[in-house]
Amino acid sequence: MEAKKSLKAVAACALSVAMLFAGAACGTSDGSDDAASSGSGSKASELTGYDVSSVQKDDDIAKLLPDYVTKDGKLTIGMDTSYAPAEFLAEDGKTPVGFDVDIAKALAQVFGLEADPETANFDSIIPSVGSKYDIGISSFTVTKERLEAVDFVSHFDAGSAWAVKKGNPNKIDTSDLCGKKVAVQTATMQETEANKIAKQCEADGKDKLEVISSKLQTDVTTNVVTGKADVFYADSPVAGYAIAQTDGQLEMLGKVEGVAPEGIVIKKGDSQMDEAVQKAVQKLIDDGTYLKILKYWGVEDGAIETSEINTPGAE
Repeated sequence: MEAKKSLKAVAACALSVAMLFAGAACGTSDGSDDAASSGSGSKASELTGYDVSSVQKDDDIAKLLPDYVTKDGKLTIGMDTSYAPAEFLAEDGKTPVGFDVDIAKALAQVFGLEADPETANFDSIIPSVGSKYDIGISSFTVTKERLEAVDFVSHFDAGSAWAVKKGNPNKIDTSDLCGKKVAVQTATMQETEANKIAKQCEADGKDKLEVISSKLQTDVTTNVVTGKADVFYADSPVAGYAIAQTDGQLEMLGKVEGVAPEGIVIKKGDSQMDEAVQKAVQKLIDDGTYLKILKYWGVEDGAIETSEINTPGAE
Protein backbone atom coordinates (compact mmCIF):
# COMPACT_ATOMS: atom_id res chain seq x y z
CA MET A 1 0.00 0.00 0.00
CA GLU A 2 1.05 3.63 -0.32
CA ALA A 3 3.71 4.68 2.20
CA LYS A 4 1.57 7.60 3.35
CA LYS A 5 -1.12 5.33 4.81
CA SER A 6 -1.34 5.22 8.57
CA LEU A 7 0.85 2.84 10.49
CA LYS A 8 -0.64 0.86 13.28
CA ALA A 9 0.17 1.81 16.84
CA VAL A 10 3.52 0.52 18.00
CA ALA A 11 1.93 -2.47 19.68
CA ALA A 12 0.14 -3.47 16.48
CA CYS A 13 3.21 -2.83 14.37
CA ALA A 14 5.21 -5.13 16.59
CA LEU A 15 2.84 -7.97 15.78
CA SER A 16 3.78 -7.84 12.11
CA VAL A 17 7.29 -6.45 11.92
CA ALA A 18 8.59 -8.32 14.95
CA MET A 19 7.83 -11.55 13.15
CA LEU A 20 10.68 -10.57 10.86
CA PHE A 21 13.00 -8.98 13.36
CA ALA A 22 12.67 -10.39 16.85
CA GLY A 23 12.76 -7.50 19.29
CA ALA A 24 12.80 -4.82 16.59
CA ALA A 25 11.09 -1.60 17.60
CA CYS A 26 8.70 0.51 15.56
CA GLY A 27 10.10 4.00 15.00
CA THR A 28 8.48 7.28 15.84
CA SER A 29 9.16 10.77 14.58
CA ASP A 30 10.92 12.51 17.44
CA GLY A 31 14.47 11.47 16.50
CA SER A 32 15.39 10.58 20.09
CA ASP A 33 17.92 7.90 20.98
CA ASP A 34 15.06 5.61 21.94
CA ALA A 35 12.41 6.66 19.48
CA ALA A 36 10.72 3.32 19.72
CA SER A 37 9.71 3.93 23.33
CA SER A 38 7.93 7.21 22.74
CA GLY A 39 4.39 7.65 21.46
CA SER A 40 2.10 4.84 20.36
CA GLY A 41 0.25 6.27 17.37
CA SER A 42 2.91 7.23 14.85
CA LYS A 43 1.98 7.39 11.16
CA ALA A 44 4.18 6.67 8.19
CA SER A 45 3.68 10.22 6.95
CA GLU A 46 5.13 11.51 10.24
CA LEU A 47 8.34 9.50 9.91
CA THR A 48 10.34 12.28 8.32
CA GLY A 49 13.74 10.87 9.21
CA TYR A 50 16.37 10.85 11.92
CA ASP A 51 18.11 14.23 12.33
CA VAL A 52 21.74 13.80 11.28
CA SER A 53 22.60 17.51 11.22
CA SER A 54 24.92 17.09 14.21
CA VAL A 55 27.21 14.72 12.30
CA GLN A 56 30.49 16.53 11.71
CA LYS A 57 32.72 16.53 8.67
CA ASP A 58 35.76 14.27 8.96
CA ASP A 59 38.53 15.96 7.01
CA ASP A 60 40.71 12.83 6.82
CA ILE A 61 37.87 10.84 5.27
CA ALA A 62 36.66 13.68 3.05
CA LYS A 63 40.05 14.12 1.43
CA LEU A 64 39.87 10.53 0.17
CA LEU A 65 36.99 11.41 -2.16
CA PRO A 66 37.76 11.63 -5.87
CA ASP A 67 37.31 14.99 -7.63
CA TYR A 68 34.27 13.87 -9.63
CA VAL A 69 32.35 13.54 -6.36
CA THR A 70 33.43 16.77 -4.67
CA LYS A 71 33.44 19.20 -7.61
CA ASP A 72 29.76 20.20 -7.29
CA GLY A 73 29.59 20.07 -3.48
CA LYS A 74 26.92 17.37 -3.58
CA LEU A 75 26.74 13.65 -2.89
CA THR A 76 24.30 12.44 -5.55
CA ILE A 77 22.57 9.20 -4.60
CA GLY A 78 20.44 7.01 -6.86
CA MET A 79 17.61 5.18 -5.08
CA ASP A 80 14.30 3.53 -5.88
CA THR A 81 11.91 5.36 -3.56
CA SER A 82 9.20 2.69 -3.58
CA TYR A 83 10.88 0.43 -1.03
CA ALA A 84 9.68 1.44 2.43
CA PRO A 85 11.03 1.60 5.07
CA ALA A 86 14.47 1.76 3.41
CA GLU A 87 13.69 4.42 0.80
CA PHE A 88 10.29 5.85 -0.09
CA LEU A 89 8.52 9.16 -0.64
CA ALA A 90 7.05 11.21 2.18
CA GLU A 91 3.45 12.38 2.21
CA ASP A 92 4.31 15.24 -0.15
CA GLY A 93 5.04 12.66 -2.85
CA LYS A 94 8.48 14.03 -3.63
CA THR A 95 10.75 13.99 -0.56
CA PRO A 96 12.79 10.78 -0.13
CA VAL A 97 12.70 9.35 3.41
CA GLY A 98 13.73 6.05 5.01
CA PHE A 99 16.68 4.52 6.82
CA ASP A 100 18.82 4.32 3.67
CA VAL A 101 18.06 7.99 3.03
CA ASP A 102 19.17 8.92 6.55
CA ILE A 103 22.37 6.90 6.17
CA ALA A 104 23.04 8.68 2.88
CA LYS A 105 22.51 12.06 4.53
CA ALA A 106 24.85 11.11 7.38
CA LEU A 107 27.52 10.03 4.89
CA ALA A 108 27.21 13.37 3.13
CA GLN A 109 27.72 15.10 6.48
CA VAL A 110 30.93 13.12 7.09
CA PHE A 111 32.13 14.13 3.63
CA GLY A 112 31.15 17.78 4.10
CA LEU A 113 28.81 17.58 1.11
CA GLU A 114 25.13 18.24 0.50
CA ALA A 115 23.07 15.06 0.17
CA ASP A 116 21.16 14.85 -3.10
CA PRO A 117 18.99 11.70 -3.14
CA GLU A 118 17.37 11.18 -6.54
CA THR A 119 14.51 8.83 -7.37
CA ALA A 120 15.27 6.21 -10.02
CA ASN A 121 13.99 2.85 -11.22
CA PHE A 122 15.81 0.11 -9.33
CA ASP A 123 17.21 -1.54 -12.45
CA SER A 124 18.66 1.74 -13.75
CA ILE A 125 20.79 2.59 -10.70
CA ILE A 126 23.77 0.24 -11.04
CA PRO A 127 24.44 1.20 -14.70
CA SER A 128 24.32 4.90 -13.73
CA VAL A 129 26.69 4.90 -10.74
CA GLY A 130 29.88 6.79 -11.56
CA SER A 131 28.16 8.90 -14.20
CA LYS A 132 24.71 10.13 -13.18
CA TYR A 133 25.07 9.16 -9.51
CA ASP A 134 28.07 9.26 -7.16
CA ILE A 135 26.71 6.24 -5.29
CA GLY A 136 23.63 4.05 -5.20
CA ILE A 137 21.81 3.18 -1.98
CA SER A 138 18.65 1.18 -2.58
CA SER A 139 18.58 -2.06 -0.58
CA PHE A 140 21.03 -3.77 -2.94
CA THR A 141 21.94 -7.26 -1.79
CA VAL A 142 25.64 -7.84 -2.43
CA THR A 143 25.87 -10.67 -4.96
CA LYS A 144 28.70 -12.13 -7.03
CA GLU A 145 26.87 -11.17 -10.20
CA ARG A 146 26.54 -7.54 -9.17
CA LEU A 147 30.15 -7.43 -8.05
CA GLU A 148 31.13 -8.04 -11.64
CA ALA A 149 29.63 -4.66 -12.54
CA VAL A 150 30.19 -2.45 -9.48
CA ASP A 151 31.88 -2.27 -6.08
CA PHE A 152 29.99 -2.48 -2.81
CA VAL A 153 30.46 -1.21 0.74
CA SER A 154 28.27 -3.19 3.14
CA HIS A 155 25.92 -1.22 5.41
CA PHE A 156 23.02 -3.50 6.45
CA ASP A 157 21.96 -7.15 6.73
CA ALA A 158 18.61 -8.34 5.40
CA GLY A 159 16.94 -11.56 4.41
CA SER A 160 14.03 -12.35 2.13
CA ALA A 161 10.43 -12.98 3.15
CA TRP A 162 7.17 -14.15 1.58
CA ALA A 163 3.82 -12.45 2.19
CA VAL A 164 0.30 -13.65 1.42
CA LYS A 165 -3.26 -12.58 2.12
CA LYS A 166 -4.30 -12.90 5.74
CA GLY A 167 -5.13 -16.49 6.54
CA ASN A 168 -3.38 -17.75 3.40
CA PRO A 169 -6.67 -18.46 1.58
CA ASN A 170 -4.88 -19.87 -1.50
CA LYS A 171 -2.96 -22.33 0.68
CA ILE A 172 0.42 -21.18 -0.60
CA ASP A 173 3.35 -23.45 0.25
CA THR A 174 6.74 -21.94 -0.61
CA SER A 175 8.18 -25.42 -1.08
CA ASP A 176 5.80 -25.98 -4.02
CA LEU A 177 4.95 -22.78 -5.91
CA CYS A 178 4.32 -24.39 -9.29
CA GLY A 179 0.98 -23.23 -10.70
CA LYS A 180 1.00 -20.08 -8.55
CA LYS A 181 1.56 -16.38 -9.26
CA VAL A 182 4.50 -14.73 -7.50
CA ALA A 183 4.91 -10.92 -7.38
CA VAL A 184 8.41 -9.43 -7.20
CA GLN A 185 10.16 -6.16 -7.89
CA THR A 186 12.07 -5.93 -11.16
CA ALA A 187 15.84 -6.58 -11.01
CA THR A 188 15.84 -7.73 -7.39
CA MET A 189 17.48 -10.93 -6.22
CA GLN A 190 13.96 -12.10 -5.33
CA GLU A 191 12.99 -11.84 -9.00
CA THR A 192 16.04 -13.92 -9.90
CA GLU A 193 15.10 -16.58 -7.36
CA ALA A 194 11.46 -16.66 -8.49
CA ASN A 195 12.55 -17.14 -12.09
CA LYS A 196 14.79 -20.03 -11.03
CA ILE A 197 11.83 -21.69 -9.32
CA ALA A 198 9.72 -21.12 -12.44
CA LYS A 199 12.33 -22.82 -14.63
CA GLN A 200 12.47 -25.76 -12.24
CA CYS A 201 8.68 -26.14 -12.40
CA GLU A 202 8.94 -26.28 -16.19
CA ALA A 203 11.83 -28.76 -16.08
CA ASP A 204 9.86 -31.01 -13.74
CA GLY A 205 6.81 -30.92 -16.02
CA LYS A 206 4.68 -29.23 -13.38
CA ASP A 207 2.17 -26.39 -13.71
CA LYS A 208 3.67 -23.05 -14.74
CA LEU A 209 4.77 -20.62 -12.05
CA GLU A 210 3.95 -17.09 -13.25
CA VAL A 211 6.39 -14.39 -12.11
CA ILE A 212 4.71 -10.96 -12.03
CA SER A 213 7.48 -8.36 -12.04
CA SER A 214 6.79 -4.69 -11.24
CA LYS A 215 9.06 -1.66 -11.23
CA LEU A 216 7.65 -0.46 -7.88
CA GLN A 217 7.42 -2.41 -4.64
CA THR A 218 4.11 -0.66 -3.90
CA ASP A 219 2.70 -2.35 -7.01
CA VAL A 220 4.14 -5.69 -5.89
CA THR A 221 2.27 -5.38 -2.58
CA THR A 222 -0.93 -4.26 -4.29
CA ASN A 223 -0.84 -7.27 -6.61
CA VAL A 224 -1.23 -9.59 -3.62
CA VAL A 225 -3.81 -7.44 -1.83
CA THR A 226 -6.00 -7.34 -4.95
CA GLY A 227 -5.54 -11.02 -5.78
CA LYS A 228 -3.60 -10.51 -9.00
CA ALA A 229 -0.78 -12.51 -7.39
CA ASP A 230 -0.88 -15.26 -4.76
CA VAL A 231 2.26 -14.24 -2.87
CA PHE A 232 5.05 -11.68 -2.97
CA TYR A 233 8.75 -12.08 -2.25
CA ALA A 234 10.84 -9.16 -0.98
CA ASP A 235 13.56 -8.06 1.44
CA SER A 236 12.47 -8.90 4.97
CA PRO A 237 12.26 -5.32 6.34
CA VAL A 238 10.27 -4.28 3.29
CA ALA A 239 7.89 -7.22 3.67
CA GLY A 240 7.40 -6.40 7.35
CA TYR A 241 6.66 -2.76 6.58
CA ALA A 242 4.25 -3.69 3.78
CA ILE A 243 2.38 -6.01 6.12
CA ALA A 244 2.08 -3.23 8.70
CA GLN A 245 0.74 -0.85 6.04
CA THR A 246 -2.10 -3.02 4.77
CA ASP A 247 -4.39 -2.94 7.81
CA GLY A 248 -4.23 -6.67 8.42
CA GLN A 249 -4.79 -7.72 4.81
CA LEU A 250 -1.41 -9.47 4.53
CA GLU A 251 0.70 -11.74 6.69
CA MET A 252 4.16 -13.22 6.55
CA LEU A 253 4.46 -16.78 5.26
CA GLY A 254 7.17 -18.88 6.89
CA LYS A 255 10.42 -17.49 8.23
CA VAL A 256 13.00 -15.04 6.96
CA GLU A 257 15.36 -16.70 4.48
CA GLY A 258 18.94 -16.13 3.39
CA VAL A 259 20.13 -13.20 5.50
CA ALA A 260 22.89 -11.44 3.55
CA PRO A 261 24.65 -8.07 3.43
CA GLU A 262 23.23 -5.13 1.54
CA GLY A 263 25.63 -2.54 0.23
CA ILE A 264 26.26 0.93 -1.11
CA VAL A 265 26.99 0.84 -4.84
CA ILE A 266 30.24 2.41 -6.09
CA LYS A 267 31.77 2.61 -9.55
CA LYS A 268 33.72 -0.55 -10.35
CA GLY A 269 37.41 -0.30 -9.44
CA ASP A 270 37.14 3.11 -7.75
CA SER A 271 39.31 2.21 -4.76
CA GLN A 272 39.44 5.82 -3.58
CA MET A 273 35.67 6.02 -3.30
CA ASP A 274 35.48 2.51 -1.83
CA GLU A 275 37.81 3.50 0.99
CA ALA A 276 36.10 6.84 1.64
CA VAL A 277 32.63 5.29 1.86
CA GLN A 278 33.78 2.32 3.97
CA LYS A 279 35.54 4.60 6.45
CA ALA A 280 32.55 6.92 6.61
CA VAL A 281 30.10 4.06 7.25
CA GLN A 282 32.41 2.64 9.92
CA LYS A 283 32.67 6.05 11.57
CA LEU A 284 28.87 6.26 11.77
CA ILE A 285 28.76 2.75 13.23
CA ASP A 286 31.44 3.53 15.81
CA ASP A 287 29.97 6.86 16.96
CA GLY A 288 26.45 5.43 17.35
CA THR A 289 24.74 7.49 14.64
CA TYR A 290 24.13 4.43 12.48
CA LEU A 291 22.32 2.45 15.17
CA LYS A 292 20.21 5.48 16.14
CA ILE A 293 19.03 5.75 12.54
CA LEU A 294 18.09 2.07 12.41
CA LYS A 295 16.30 2.24 15.77
CA TYR A 296 14.30 5.22 14.57
CA TRP A 297 12.94 3.11 11.72
CA GLY A 298 12.58 -0.06 13.78
CA VAL A 299 15.08 -2.14 11.79
CA GLU A 300 18.01 -2.32 14.21
CA ASP A 301 18.18 -6.11 13.98
CA GLY A 302 19.73 -5.58 10.55
CA ALA A 303 22.64 -3.62 12.03
CA ILE A 304 26.22 -4.61 11.23
CA GLU A 305 29.31 -3.99 13.34
CA THR A 306 31.89 -3.82 10.57
CA SER A 307 31.52 -2.33 7.09
CA GLU A 308 33.40 -4.20 4.38
CA ILE A 309 34.35 -3.65 0.74
CA ASN A 310 33.28 -6.20 -1.90
CA THR A 311 32.27 -9.04 0.37
CA PRO A 312 29.69 -11.16 -1.48
CA GLY A 313 26.73 -12.28 0.54
CA ALA A 314 24.60 -14.19 -1.95
CA GLU A 315 24.95 -16.09 -5.19
